[in-house]
Amino acid sequence: MEQNQPDQETLSCSICLDLLKDPVTIPCGHSYCMNCINSFWDEGEQKKNYHCPQCRETFTPRPVLKKNTMLAALVEQLKKTGVHAAAADLRSAGPEDVACDFCTGRKLKAIKSCLVCLASYCEKHLQPHYDVAPLKKHKLVEPSKNLQENICSKHDEVMKMFCRTDQKRICYLCSVDEHKGHDTVSAAVERTERQRELEERQGNIQQRIQDREKDVKLLQQEVEAINHSADKTVEDSEKIFTELIRLLQKRNSDVKQQIRSQQETEVSRVKDVQEKLEQEITELKRKDAELEQLSHTEDHNQFLLNYPSLPALSESTHSSSINIRPLRHFEDVAAAVSELREKLQDVLRDSWTNISLMVTEVDVLLSEPEPGPEPTTRAGFLKYSCEITMDPNTAHTMLVLSEGNRKVTRMNQPQSYSSHPERFTDWFQVLSKESLTGRCYWEVEWRGSVFVSVAYKNISRAGDGNECRFGGNDKSWALYCNSSEFGHNNIWTSRSGPVSSRVGVYLDHRAGILSFYSVSEFMTLIHRVQTRFTEPLHAGVWFGSSESSAEFCKPK
Repeated sequence: MEQNQPDQETLSCSICLDLLKDPVTIPCGHSYCMNCINSFWDEGEQKKNYHCPQCRETFTPRPVLKKNTMLAALVEQLKKTGVHAAAADLRSAGPEDVACDFCTGRKLKAIKSCLVCLASYCEKHLQPHYDVAPLKKHKLVEPSKNLQENICSKHDEVMKMFCRTDQKRICYLCSVDEHKGHDTVSAAVERTERQRELEERQGNIQQRIQDREKDVKLLQQEVEAINHSADKTVEDSEKIFTELIRLLQKRNSDVKQQIRSQQETEVSRVKDVQEKLEQEITELKRKDAELEQLSHTEDHNQFLLNYPSLPALSESTHSSSINIRPLRHFEDVAAAVSELREKLQDVLRDSWTNISLMVTEVDVLLSEPEPGPEPTTRAGFLKYSCEITMDPNTAHTMLVLSEGNRKVTRMNQPQSYSSHPERFTDWFQVLSKESLTGRCYWEVEWRGSVFVSVAYKNISRAGDGNECRFGGNDKSWALYCNSSEFGHNNIWTSRSGPVSSRVGVYLDHRAGILSFYSVSEFMTLIHRVQTRFTEPLHAGVWFGSSESSAEFCKPK
């Protein structure tokens, strides 16, 4: 083929993937076989949806098609070159393709399947469906390998009907046989109804997508607001602490300067007194030498002559004893600075507790804007079911976990657990791995002497005091299943009424609601708590006697 001659791909229809037959060019400029584009638009007739299969441009009203004579001539020219014959091999059906049911010998790829004939056709054998009037009414779809699924296995008939009673496709013979008297309609009618439901569900889904996209946008804005607020607060805090540090450094410099100034003054005073004393010592030594010399004069007359001329001893300008406070110079200043440090530490400790509380109280609360009402039926509670498993690292050594850590049994002999800082050392208790927030519901099957509980993760573990016991402190809540007694912060109250062997626990963390129910034919409220939870909770159990057990039921 010459280089300037059109090729197979350029003159092929993108619908049937074969050379254009009766080529037409639609307003967007793409070209198709006339029958291919008409069939394509016939399928969208109900929705008046006419668009280009390639670029998706939509046309209203439906374009009037006319044969493109120039393209037709080019196709004929291409056929004469023999390239089209070679390209036929490319249209042969492979293992993954749907083969034409009417081809003999080498089978070509099917371009359509007929839901009425229950057969698939290549372009050549499909042509009668475009030319023969009765066949034009048949429903053509993309090639399918599953056409036999439309045949009734019992009557070998096309299943054109639908039994609403049994919710299954049937043929006409089925409707007068085993489905006689049932609510039956044509498959087309049922499809229309289901299509309406599908579109309604699709509309709901699309609305939810829009709502969720709005939520995502709000959350993105919230993240930006959190980051901005945190960055600004860190910046402001750094400025404040820098000012505090600068103020302390200034005070440190002032104290140092005062000490040095006072040091210089006091040293100067002491040295001044010292210098005067040294001068007096020199003068006294000189007089002492004169007296010493006179005392050695042997001539009595000379001694008596010179003695009266000796100057009288002057009064000392200083006391004969200087009172110095030993080791008490600037030590009082150091004591005062130390006292300031202790006061600042107290202020910082008290302020830090308040600052830390302010930080931990920042809560975006991503759950629903308003807590919904508490369910009233077991089915309603089960919508919030969550799977609870026990944490082996928290279990007392007399407790055995089984059933995937959902069941706990108190034994008579200690188990070979490794030491762990989170293990309860004295009370026969265990906590769940899962931290619980939002709305949660779980059920516990109990036997023996059992307390069903919830607690914060930071509850104390070591020791036999109330700070470790479920219900004995402000970090835990416990229901004693045997007597309906409820405890929190070591205040225990009794409730009348029996408790079934299955207890349901409902938690709405944000709303601060914790409810315990006796689960049987009906949901019977045992105790409800209304409070403010400050941390995520963990489910737990506490055993009062040996051979007691509790199993956290699987969500249903």
